[in-house]
Amino acid sequence: MRANIAAYDMWSPSSLEEALVALDSEPGANRPFAGGTDLMVLLEAGVLPPGRFMNIWGLDDLRGIEITDESITLGALTTYGEIRADEFLAEHYPMLGEAAKETGAIAIQSRGTLGGNIMNASPAADTPPALLVYDAEIQMESVKGNRWVPYSEFHLGYKSMKAEPNELLKAIRIPRKHEGWVPYYRKVGTRKAQAISKVCFASNTKMNDSVVEEIRIALASVAPIPLRCQQTEAILRGNALDADLINTAAAAFEKEITPIDDIRSTAVYRVRVSVNLLRDMLGSLVN
Repeated sequence: MRANIAAYDMWSPSSLEEALVALDSEPGANRPFAGGTDLMVLLEAGVLPPGRFMNIWGLDDLRGIEITDESITLGALTTYGEIRADEFLAEHYPMLGEAAKETGAIAIQSRGTLGGNIMNASPAADTPPALLVYDAEIQMESVKGNRWVPYSEFHLGYKSMKAEPNELLKAIRIPRKHEGWVPYYRKVGTRKAQAISKVCFASNTKMNDSVVEEIRIALASVAPIPLRCQQTEAILRGNALDADLINTAAAAFEKEITPIDDIRSTAVYRVRVSVNLLRDMLGSLVN
C-alpha cells in the first residue's frame, strides 16, 4: 500500500549553513534526504512516517574526494558510482569499490550515497564492514562546529547512533596506513546481484612472515549493528598463523557474532557461513 504523498513535505536548503540552522532550530523536524534510495522503498511500501524532509542533494560542501599524504576524505554525498569510478580508491581501498559494486543496480549506485548508507544504520549494509576494517572516522557537523567519531564507536544499537538531532554527517575519513595489508571482502546473498546480504564479511590483515601483526575483522547481518570482531582479532594478533590458531579463532568468532532468524536467512546458516568465510580468509593468508 502506497503512502499518501500529501502527508510529506520537502524543501531544499541553499547552503550547508542553512541546513544546519534548520536542524538546530527545530530538532527532529527536518529529516535529511539525499539519494533517497532507502526512503523511497519505505514510501512505496506505505511505511515511511509522514513529515518534513530536507533535500541535501545539492549541498556541494558534502561532496568530493580529497587525498592527502595522511588520509583520504570522502564527502557524505559521495555516491557508490563515484567510489567505483575512482582509480585511487580502486588501488588503495579496493574493498570500498567491492562494497559499492554489491549495492543495488547501476541506478541505485548513481543515487545512493556513502553517508546515507551509514545514517540509514541498517545492520545489513554493504559498506560499513569495509569502513570498519579501514579504521574510518566520520565527521559530524552542527552549528556549534564539528567533531570526528571513530566509526567503530558510532553505532550504539539497532538504528541507534552517536548522532545528535542537530547534526549532519559531513565526511568520512580513512587513514593511509594500510599499505601492504591484505584485504578480503565477501558478500553472501540470495542472488549474485541486487540482494540484501545474508552475511557480509570484510577483513584487513598485516602479516609479518607467518605472524599476524595486525588485523581487522568486521561483518554485517550478524548483529544489531555492523560488527567489529575485536575479541577474535585479539586472539590472532601477534601470533603465528597455523591450523591450531585458526581453530581457536573460529571458536571465539562463533561466540562473538549474534545473528538472528529473519526473512532472508536463519541464524544457523549465518553462523556457518561466517565461520567458513573466516576460515577461508585465514587460510588464504597461510598459502
